[in-house]
Amino acid sequence: MAFGIALDLGTSGYRTHLVDLSKRGRIISTAITMRHPLPGANIMDHLHFWLENGAQVGHKIVLETVDKLISLHGADCKEIERIAVCGNPAQLSMFEGIEIRDLAFAGVSMLKRLHVESPNRRGHTTTAGTVGLASVSPEVLISIPPAIRHEVGADALAMIIKSGLLDKKETCMVTDYGTNAEMGLYHEGELYSGSSAAGPAMEGQHISFGMLAAPHAISDLNFAEDGYWVNDVLDERLGPHHSKSVDPKTGKERKLDGLKARGITGTGVVAAVALGIESGLIKLPHIATPDKTLHLQDGIIFNGMDLKEAGKAMGAIRAGHKTLIEEIGIDDTEVKTMYLAGASGTYVDPIKAQTCGLVPRVVEKTVQIGNTSLMMAYDLLVDPGVLDTMQSVADSIASKHIMFATSKIFEELYVNEVAYWLEGMPLEIYNEFIKTYGLKPMPDIIRPKETLRIVDRDIPNVGSKGLKTLENVGVYLIGGFKGCTGCKKCELECPEKALKVERVGKKDFKITIATEYCLGTACKNCEQVCPQDSFRFNELRVVKREEVSGKCE
Repeated sequence: MAFGIALDLGTSGYRTHLVDLSKRGRIISTAITMRHPLPGANIMDHLHFWLENGAQVGHKIVLETVDKLISLHGADCKEIERIAVCGNPAQLSMFEGIEIRDLAFAGVSMLKRLHVESPNRRGHTTTAGTVGLASVSPEVLISIPPAIRHEVGADALAMIIKSGLLDKKETCMVTDYGTNAEMGLYHEGELYSGSSAAGPAMEGQHISFGMLAAPHAISDLNFAEDGYWVNDVLDERLGPHHSKSVDPKTGKERKLDGLKARGITGTGVVAAVALGIESGLIKLPHIATPDKTLHLQDGIIFNGMDLKEAGKAMGAIRAGHKTLIEEIGIDDTEVKTMYLAGASGTYVDPIKAQTCGLVPRVVEKTVQIGNTSLMMAYDLLVDPGVLDTMQSVADSIASKHIMFATSKIFEELYVNEVAYWLEGMPLEIYNEFIKTYGLKPMPDIIRPKETLRIVDRDIPNVGSKGLKTLENVGVYLIGGFKGCTGCKKCELECPEKALKVERVGKKDFKITIATEYCLGTACKNCEQVCPQDSFRFNELRVVKREEVSGKCE
């Protein structure tokens, strides 16, 4: 038999298909991770870790995880003939182990001082041996899709191709909702793109009971007639089920389908905020229940800190959409169709998303198109000629990428978004402020006339052998430091409980960090709280999980 691997390298996690190439691309199984293997919660954290700890360390962690995912499918490695990947420029570069500093630094002068040359990010084919994968034969071919520009990657290209955006004559917008929300606005034959660092809340992370879209995640909430909220939970094949009806003020439950929940994904977070606002249980910036908490099924809650994290993400995405509209110089009402991509874009209720600012306030139609990055990797796997097609499309797109990090418009909008979500500033005052900047006020919400869902789940086909989850991604960072007394202050004050301190001698201590939980260089709380000032995060070395006894929880 001849097998292939389709691989989506996402900012919040990896997703793969095992495909039977001898049977017209039949999907055998799907394997996913619940988080990204590198420390951190967003692309900047990953880049920062890569630069501070060295490309060799970062590349090893990425490849270890991909190898584990491939092995999880259970196929004979000798029968895997091809691999196709998709992702943003940073994720693809880290997978290949090539230069990423041109993505980490925006300034041209900085890149010149560092003698950094941007690598060629056109579509090409390499081998597993060249990349360094150990789970397949070295000669296995790997298809790497092109970027539109060095900072606008294959994931954005997949989103554009799969949505059919370039075939439209109307003004339309597309967004892949996630930690690094890729978005594009197509107007009069030109694509305006941007990337908003929304943060991990849209993927259900940095939320008390948050998780990625996976089995047993609450993916949606809806009103019942008596003030209860119906909880939708994903099954083993990522299909939603009405599980329980819950009083959000008390947590009292009534069983429906009864599927047990173990967390809430980003779309569930959107639903909680939308229903909270519409019911009056959320009065920004607070939750207006007796215990300041929204209760969901099986003891899962949504609290004030979760609301702040969600608000920052929603504000960043709305500011990004509005920035694209203002940069083009069109009116909000000219955007006719909104395409929603990615896991969040698949499961989210577009009406609730509009309530939360994730869909333009005036739009005629919404279309949910699924995980376009994994779809594109699959297409590329079963037909290598798709690589040339993707390159042709990338070359043909007249595009303008707007760097939100340096955009004055985005800065002014996001300041007001923070005030709206975190300080409770009324929308009327919000609009007065942005008008002083010369920007158009936010219009009143007009609901879309049509909401079209092309796929019913994030990964429409998980294969005959179903979905497998790699619970332990990443590796361990291990080390010992001169002067360490074993006080365990770093362990006790690690916000993600990713760190463990163990005695290995009379006076020596070993530090162990699970990279999958660690917030990385954006946190470094372990260094900051060390009373001996002996902790050196960058000096920790990478060790495979199987080389470590015990588990770091």
